[in-house]
Amino acid sequence: MAVAHGSRDPRSAATISSLLDRVRSLRPDLDIRLAFLDLCTPRLETVLTTVSRAVVVPLLLGRAFHADVDLPGAVARAVAARPELDITVADVLGPDARLEAVALRRLAEVGVSTADSGFGVVLAAAGSQQAPSNAAVGAVAHRLSQHTRWQVVPAFACAARPTVSDAIATLQAQGAHRIAVASWFLAPGLLPDKVVRQAGGTALLAAPLGADAAVAELILHRYDGTNQGRLARDRCRPESITAYRQAHDRRAGAPGRAVRDCHHHAGLPR
Repeated sequence: MAVAHGSRDPRSAATISSLLDRVRSLRPDLDIRLAFLDLCTPRLETVLTTVSRAVVVPLLLGRAFHADVDLPGAVARAVAARPELDITVADVLGPDARLEAVALRRLAEVGVSTADSGFGVVLAAAGSQQAPSNAAVGAVAHRLSQHTRWQVVPAFACAARPTVSDAIATLQAQGAHRIAVASWFLAPGLLPDKVVRQAGGTALLAAPLGADAAVAELILHRYDGTNQGRLARDRCRPESITAYRQAHDRRAGAPGRAVRDCHHHAGLPR
């Protein structure tokens, strides 16, 4: 179950839907459903009423209020209403090197070469009241600067500083001849539009990360890692251990071995 934040801008939901279509094309065996935390339907709690178990993958680029409060709260309410519900929540998508590679491709699409030292690049993100979330964006900007000849600085559309306008002024004061704005947004929407307005008319503007193949692969990577852990956990539940041990004993006549194998398979202390 892929969970996006949601936006009043219909372009956002359309982009997320296209992204999930790409995920489905990569893994047609999976039942992939879309839900939103806010502002769009269907809401996560509604979609959770249609399943008995699921891996929830947050389509969020970092850990902030939505990942730490909104999402766990929605899942907790759903489980409180249906205690038999089996939900496992994967990690957020970013930061991740695959997302950074997509951001570089979006800049290349508007003519920004990684070898051009004349560019100053603003990495524009949503912004948060949680300092670690903003610091993570700053770390992404630093890594981009290390892999290119650009000066790269972070900027935020709301809740944090510097603004995009402030970041552009900083880059120009440091000698940047041209300005480009990289998008640390998954989809278009009201905040990316605010970034565009703050950038003015002279900066080159990269598109959001969007329905890129690398983003789709990252979603599946988050799902697979979490699902494997869930399956290992299930195999080590008491009822699963008993059934496994009984089957193993019938085959090999070795009581107790299955319990040790199960713990070993799950990576638990033996």
